[in-house]
Amino acid sequence: MNRRRFLSATGSTAAALTAAQYSRVLGANDRLQTAVIGVNGRGRSHIRATAQNTGMQVAAVVDIDQGAAERAVALAKQHQQESPREYRDLRDMLGDKEIDVVTVATTNHWHALSTIWAVQAGKDVYCEKPASHNIWEGRKMVEAARKYKRIVQIGQQSRSTPFKIEAVRALREGVIGEVYMAKGLCFKRRKSIGSVQPSAVPPGVDYDIWLGPAQPYEFKQNRFHYNWHWHWAFGNGDIGNQGVHEMDVARWGLGLDCLPQHAYSAGGHYVYDDDQETPNTQHAAFDYGDRMLQFEVRGLVTGGECRLLEDSGSGPHTVGVLFFGSDGFLTVSNRGYQTYLGEKRIPGPSMQATRDDSTARHFENFRSAVLSRRVSDLNCDVLEGHLSAALCHLANISYRTGDKLLFDAARERFVGNFGANSLLARDYREPWVVPDEV
Repeated sequence: MNRRRFLSATGSTAAALTAAQYSRVLGANDRLQTAVIGVNGRGRSHIRATAQNTGMQVAAVVDIDQGAAERAVALAKQHQQESPREYRDLRDMLGDKEIDVVTVATTNHWHALSTIWAVQAGKDVYCEKPASHNIWEGRKMVEAARKYKRIVQIGQQSRSTPFKIEAVRALREGVIGEVYMAKGLCFKRRKSIGSVQPSAVPPGVDYDIWLGPAQPYEFKQNRFHYNWHWHWAFGNGDIGNQGVHEMDVARWGLGLDCLPQHAYSAGGHYVYDDDQETPNTQHAAFDYGDRMLQFEVRGLVTGGECRLLEDSGSGPHTVGVLFFGSDGFLTVSNRGYQTYLGEKRIPGPSMQATRDDSTARHFENFRSAVLSRRVSDLNCDVLEGHLSAALCHLANISYRTGDKLLFDAARERFVGNFGANSLLARDYREPWVVPDEV
């Protein structure tokens, strides 16, 4: 019996195999047959990371846009000999017994359903950040991964980046003393998306599948490719786009493995009069009792903070995390981490970034965990992804309701706030429904 027939016959029971048994099933020179779902943007990085990994192969691409799918096939062929199969509907791909793992790089509102359906089909999953579009479905992703014994990695690749791993280790060892606060910065310049009228769906696009779990909306070009990030039905604003990476590092560095009791966020969509719904300026605060986590989004022209602009190259963006301790502060940017110690802010221990591709490292970590069948081998298991995404969702719910929120972290529900609780999930459109029982 060959490897794929074995996996088809055993389904999710393959998860019960020991690492040694699973490795023997795969074969020393075999590669994980991978399907990439959503290949217009971030999915192209998934294709490169998969095709360039000697233990993986792009066997299929899935996209509702025929042009994007064709370009993705051509990209895969640049890095591997075999041409991947094309699918428009991910449900057809999930029935393909040749596929071992899937990667998800769709719009945010498709992340949960793609992941849940994939693990139910017996496949392991690498899902882009943020893990979920809302808090409730993020928890369902965790439940599904555990129930079907699947390996699910979330694409917060900071967890596989050497200098960020070292920065967190240094914090744990007290490099800046007792850490009392972290602040994530997403000062990423964003231009106006303008205002447009509804228009015809472009040729070759299956817009009904693209809408998926969302309620019907007329097609508008400025809420389709990429700009869907700025519309509540599909995205989560920049705090859930670029910002979730920094939110994750902030939570990780503070050593927090739970959600806070209180959350508050305020801001607005300033300067531009356009179709964007999400804020381009936002501040959020999360109270953990003995520690505080803050986050700030600035999409307009701005400066930096605590030398992070200079440390990150003095470009148009200031993106990173600040950690404040009793003996100094530590900055994490895209170029590395740096400490500043004492009242005079004397430069202390630091580490520079290397040219290594963090996405490739994160994919290799995922592949290794698929082979070992140990969730503990993952650098960013779905539970970690859920908690970091949930912080972004908490901020957005507070922003949308205008309330300081009291949150029951054990039940993942707000206390005494009907309006906030109504935003924990969404009204799903048949048949694209995240079920209560996964």
